[in-house]
Amino acid sequence: MHISKIIIENYRSIKRAEIDPAKFSVFVGQNNHGKTNFFEAIEWFYNAKSTKDDEHYQQDTSNTVKVEIHFDDVAEQDIDKLKAEASKTKIRNLLGDATSFCILKTSVNNKREYIVEGENKGNPQGLDTAINEFIPKLEYVNTKIRLEDVSSYKAKNPIGAMLSGVLAVIIESSEDYQKFKEEFERLFDDSDSEVRKAFDDLGSKVEIYLQKQFPDGTQVKFKVNQPDFSDLLKSFDTLVYDGIETKAEDKGDGMQRALMLSIIQAFADYRKEQVGGGNFLFLIDEAELHLHPSAQRLLKRALLDIAEVDQVLINTHSSVFVADNHELQKIFKVEKHEGTSDITEIIDDNDRMDIIYELLGGSPADLLLPRNFLIVEGKSEFTFIKEVIKRFYGDRYQGIKIIFAGGDLSEQEPSLHAVHKLFSPLASIDNPIYKNRSVVLIDKPNSEQMNKYNLFKSGYPYLFANRQVFELPTESLEEYYPEPFKKEKGELQSSDKVPYAREVANNISKEQFEDEMNVIYDALERARELRI
Repeated sequence: MHISKIIIENYRSIKRAEIDPAKFSVFVGQNNHGKTNFFEAIEWFYNAKSTKDDEHYQQDTSNTVKVEIHFDDVAEQDIDKLKAEASKTKIRNLLGDATSFCILKTSVNNKREYIVEGENKGNPQGLDTAINEFIPKLEYVNTKIRLEDVSSYKAKNPIGAMLSGVLAVIIESSEDYQKFKEEFERLFDDSDSEVRKAFDDLGSKVEIYLQKQFPDGTQVKFKVNQPDFSDLLKSFDTLVYDGIETKAEDKGDGMQRALMLSIIQAFADYRKEQVGGGNFLFLIDEAELHLHPSAQRLLKRALLDIAEVDQVLINTHSSVFVADNHELQKIFKVEKHEGTSDITEIIDDNDRMDIIYELLGGSPADLLLPRNFLIVEGKSEFTFIKEVIKRFYGDRYQGIKIIFAGGDLSEQEPSLHAVHKLFSPLASIDNPIYKNRSVVLIDKPNSEQMNKYNLFKSGYPYLFANRQVFELPTESLEEYYPEPFKKEKGELQSSDKVPYAREVANNISKEQFEDEMNVIYDALERARELRI
């Protein structure tokens, strides 16, 4: 089951909006154009029991708020996930043989109406409870939610629910926990306990003063009750170790935001595993909040993984979430004209390019696009070439972006495969501008790499035909350095290669570089020839 259509009428700045969401839907637009209003209308549909005056379009209560959500591809297994047999029966009675249905909620009475195959079934008694369990559960991460809202131990927040649900059953049957309770009882209740004696002495002192007011043998005893399991968790802390163990709330805003989203995602997984667990609808307001662009890119990948099962809607001002196409993704532009928000699906690539241009500031100076790319295998080559350019060729190679594929730092994948993965986006059909311009610099393949080298060569024959691939005569950069900098293979530890590359680059002469490291020099010259 998934949401196939959302229709919103008369909610704040939205007169009418109708969208067919994808598994991963991205809403973009300038501030105060209505992106958050769209999300809050969905939250109103899920949770509101009344409608505030300012939630009506133009704050006119005669404008009836309506939210209509369509659910398609209902399968028997969706119904089987429900916990209560009564709920299963209610859903089956509602749907009959239908595999889709619609829910309409209006501000007239703030109640839902259920529509199946065009027939309005009204709101049969008890159906709301079954439907709440049946439809995708809403997780709305708005900008007001902070890490402490999900990571501190409270009964109804994600950490509280997960810890209580997972640990309570285990700990109550734990022998260690039973011993703890017995020791607690001995410590605070046994008459021979020093703690009990101290408590009784304190009670006796209070009795003296109390009996002056109530002389009829009033006694005082202090009793410490055994802690409930939930009481033990109230001092719960979330710690993050990234070299130093630190409380999560003491980390930077970016780490806190990322951790909060991770906890919510884990909570969704946890709830799916429970009886009655179903799919989720994630709404994430300003998904890029506090995150560096590289972290935004990783977040998008994580959200796309979630979208394989659940539906994810985000709104954003970041080009990172828009730039790359994906089969699960749709992009919607939100624009406000004369106080009314319009939401339009972006299909054409030129329109998508316009959106990215606007998100990056709307000026050519903001784009900072490289004039060409030189792709190298590892961080050593990247560092060496960058430092050499800085010393000798600042103006000559201006606009050439050096990027590395992770060759000598990435143990998990071979260098040539990494080069392929890095070059592929530059040469793709959707982004062909650098296809016939980018230059690739690789080490001489060793015997183990020849198979991948031949695959790379057959996959990109035009690179070789167009002199866009340059190959060192040695199997590593260290062996290619001129005397006295040259190192034999294996002479340097991996961790020493990058610092050594910087050292060589800052000591080599321009003549040595051009005459004795001419393959790299020629690769730079070719990148300069082909630049935009």
